[in-house]
Amino acid sequence: MTALTQTLAVDRQTAVARTAPSKSADRLFHGAAYASALLVLLVLAGILGSIIYGAWPAFSEFGFGFLTSSAWNIGTEQFGALPAVVGTVAAAMLALIIGVPVSLGIAVYLTQLCPGWARKPVAMTIELLASVPSIIYGMWGLFVFAPLFARFVQVPVSNVVEGMPILGTILYARIPSGVGVLTAGIILAIMIVPFVASITRDMLDQIPTVLRESAYGIGCTTWEVVRHVLVPQASVSIIGAIMLGLGRALGETMAVTFVIGNANRLSASIFDPGSTIASRIANEFNEADGLQLSSLMALGCLLFIITFFVLIIARLLVRRAKVA
Repeated sequence: MTALTQTLAVDRQTAVARTAPSKSADRLFHGAAYASALLVLLVLAGILGSIIYGAWPAFSEFGFGFLTSSAWNIGTEQFGALPAVVGTVAAAMLALIIGVPVSLGIAVYLTQLCPGWARKPVAMTIELLASVPSIIYGMWGLFVFAPLFARFVQVPVSNVVEGMPILGTILYARIPSGVGVLTAGIILAIMIVPFVASITRDMLDQIPTVLRESAYGIGCTTWEVVRHVLVPQASVSIIGAIMLGLGRALGETMAVTFVIGNANRLSASIFDPGSTIASRIANEFNEADGLQLSSLMALGCLLFIITFFVLIIARLLVRRAKVA
């Protein structure tokens, strides 16, 4: 009995000796994790606070009229955000309209239709597009794509729709130079395709094979399997991928600066030059001072708010998809 008691005492001492360092390491781990999360919040608060502080003179000077004004005159110090905001939203929406169907088509092809020997090269090509720097897209868009787009799209389409009441307003290019809002939307679409396609492909691959086989077993076609089985199963992830692409399109700077034309005006034609918040900041921030600098900071604040609303919409769509 004495030997058993001694053995239990030794085991208890060993357990205590092992538990003390373990508890210390656990406290250290919790503290590091908490500090990391707090650091992110502090950085975000610091960025937002500095932007608001820098933008406050512009908001105080122009008030709500800063959002509705189209003026941007450095000499008279009259600044307005409407053309840049409209251009940002228009280019991003065009990028989604063009890029999302292409991305979904690529993902479906890679997971359902692509032969085994071609799947890896095609997937690798799509992923390589994501690694191309944005300035390369901008240079290619300006020097290669824009001239071809002007010659083979803008000029023929403008000749056809000239004088038409609706199409003539939307698709007529007064100066068919190749740059414009639609050109920026196409370049942005090419840039977001790798992200949306890769995420969608990974999600479709994770769907259990038994669901596909069951659908094919009852006589469904490939389109019906994709439409009624795969897309509903991966709808939450697809929405997340689309919103990730939208965030990339809203904040893209260099590529858009090259191809959008950087014209501070509102136009109903998607062929005409325009500007975005990011492109205007990139063009003028280096030499800005005084009220102009404050106005550019105010544009950055508006871009932050737009991105925040996009995040809220994404959350609501994901929640609705989960409930459905």
